Amino acid sequence: MSLDEALLAGDRLALSRFLTQVENGNPEARPVLDRLYRYTGRAHRIGITGAPGTGKSSLVNRLVLTLRANTQKRVAVIAVDPSSPFSGGAILGDRVRMRDLAGDTGVFIRSMASRGALGGLAITTAQLAQVFDAVGYDVILIETVGAGQSEVDIARLAHTTLVVEAPGFGDDIQAIKAGIMEIADILVINKADLPGVENTERALRSNLEMGYSIQANRKAGHQEEFLIPGAADSTVWVPPILKTIATREDGAGQVWEKIEEHYAFLKRSGRLNEIEKERVQKELFDLTTARLMKHWQEIAGKYKMETALQRVLDREISPEQAVDWLTDTGK
Repeated sequence: MSLDEALLAGDRLALSRFLTQVENGNPEARPVLDRLYRYTGRAHRIGITGAPGTGKSSLVNRLVLTLRANTQKRVAVIAVDPSSPFSGGAILGDRVRMRDLAGDTGVFIRSMASRGALGGLAITTAQLAQVFDAVGYDVILIETVGAGQSEVDIARLAHTTLVVEAPGFGDDIQAIKAGIMEIADILVINKADLPGVENTERALRSNLEMGYSIQANRKAGHQEEFLIPGAADSTVWVPPILKTIATREDGAGQVWEKIEEHYAFLKRSGRLNEIEKERVQKELFDLTTARLMKHWQEIAGKYKMETALQRVLDREISPEQAVDWLTDTGK
């Protein structure tokens, strides 16, 4: 049996080994990825992001348990862990919180190191999601590190993005300040049994309504009239605010209902095709950039880069002039 056949047949050991090849950038994985691509395009990709400590991993654990208890859907979890400063590998903290999922053959958990990638997403995350999609997983949950504003990268990979907040983190509008609110399709206040949950919900709802009323007014051409978000426009999805307690079953079922409702909205409105186009466009850009950078490094060589660095340090040329020289666009 070939590797392609083993993967498509559901061989978990073959899948695990192949994912390692993909994550490590093994050239032998490339042709297999190319052949598997024709089988993609069926999975629902869900991003889970938010500040560290809000209980993202516990929420993912509870969501998967809820989904598996009520459906036959196969679920893959990609947990992007912070990289170890010593080995560069994933710390695997998420797997500790997802022990309840062990032994379920319909669930596959893969931890991977962020390796310093912006937004907590390693460059191979999209490729891992592609593999899970091709081999028949219906739902792919992608949990990010929670590194702040650059978490917007997750919105380009996921169909549905959950932003997780929790009360008692000092600033109730930290997510708004960090720019994460803009990517939320669903807002989840986890640890809803803690004091301050009402303040967190009030702050999120107030800023959410303000943002959508401004957008609606600009669209309608009325700068001063206040509009109820999404009330009369079925083409607008207003992120719901849900409360959960991930250590128990409280709220997980409602979150799944909203996830499915959002996916149905994407299909109905035509937005799903737009998201796919944007995702592929971003992936092509990233792959092209990486390929060109690698090609340039091979041409320029280490010596030329070190020469440019030293000339900038000696104040002979500016950084912009150094780039002109390195790319042969200057005099």
